[in-house]
This record gives sequence, structure tokens and C-alpha cells, in this order.
Amino acid sequence: MPGGVARPRVARSAGTAEVPGAACDLLRFERSARDAGAFRIAGLDEAGRGPLAGPVVAAAVVFPDGMLIPGVTDSKQVSEGNRERLFALITDAAVAYGIGIVDERTIDEINIREASILAMERALEAITPSPDHLLIDGNFTLPRIPIPQLPIVKGDCLSHSIAAASILAKVTRDRLMRELHERFPQYNFKKHKGYGTKEHIDLIRLHGPCEVHRKSFQPVADMLRAGSR
Repeated sequence: MPGGVARPRVARSAGTAEVPGAACDLLRFERSARDAGAFRIAGLDEAGRGPLAGPVVAAAVVFPDGMLIPGVTDSKQVSEGNRERLFALITDAAVAYGIGIVDERTIDEINIREASILAMERALEAITPSPDHLLIDGNFTLPRIPIPQLPIVKGDCLSHSIAAASILAKVTRDRLMRELHERFPQYNFKKHKGYGTKEHIDLIRLHGPCEVHRKSFQPVADMLRAGSR
């Protein structure tokens, strides 16, 4: 699996940032971190918290100072073709980036929140030297990582580094789900990417869950209980 490329450690958090409104300065948080003395600022995001199958994938991206790639925003707002195009631009322009993957078995063992944190930790492990400041999408920090951190609600729309990470994570996960489709074509993973669409749920009912379904997620858990009676 991709591990990333690169060109200390009790976490401190500056609280949670949330900025309303549509228009914003996409380098605002990066610039603030640099003004506070940071040099290697990583944006982090994940893809795949909600699906019924497959891994959760996180990415971390460190850009050069002032880097702004047109079109980079929340991956959910970008078409699949443009995400692939931007993936190449981001990985080429980044000072460093990392990808972290946590499989469905681990998700079932430790829960999806802890698995998302673990995926982010693995993404950071791929970056050498380590970043000295983290911008994280959402409202949580990484308690085992002793790097200053700022969680940003809707950060994939507000921070360029986080938006770039969201695209790397989404593209990587979509590629993995297309590979899983080749192994399990009966579930049509290439179309819904493991999310709980009506088609996907109907196919699980028809064929039963497979080894890459998340056994702790509903309605998969109920189907397994019903099947064991």
C-alpha cells in the first residue's frame, strides 16, 4: 500500500477553530502557524469513516510556504476525474506527504474514531522529518502525537493543506475500493465505494457480508446476528 514520500512527541491544542461563511482565506491557518514559528505545517484529513466496507484512509500534506493549487477543496466537492488530476498535482508540489490505512478488521476492534486517529498517525509516520504543526479536519486531536495541533471544523473547506489531504485520502481509498471490486464483484464496490447505499445494502442481504465488510456497523451487524440464529 502507498506509504507516502518525504522531502517529537505530548500534543498541545489551541482549541477548535470554526469559521462561518463561504468565502475565506485558504492559507489563513497555515500563515498563522508560520507567524507563531512553525516551518513544516501538515494538513490532515481522512476518508471512509461512514462506509459499511473497506478501510479508513488518512493523508497528511506539507506544502511549501504560500503554495495554493487552484481547484483544491473538500474532496466531496470535486469530481472523480478532477480528484485524480489534483492528486498528481498535490503529490508533485508537496514538500512531503503521507498516507495511512487502517483495515476493516481493526475498525471493528477499536471503533472508527480510534481507527481514524490511527490512520492519521500512520500518515504522519511517512513524513520525515516530522511536521512541527498539525491542522486537523474535525473536532479532535491526536493524543499520542506530541506536536502542536489545531482541529478545524470543516477544515477541508477552510485550509488548503487539509483540503489537499482530503483529496489524497479520498483518491487512495477509491482506488482501494476498485481493487476490492475485482475480488468481490457481487457487491459493486467500484460504484458505491462501500457506502451504505440502497443497492449496497440489498446486495449484502442477497449475498451476505464478506470479509471486508465492517462487522460492527449497522445494518451489517444485524444481518450477521440474524444469520447466526
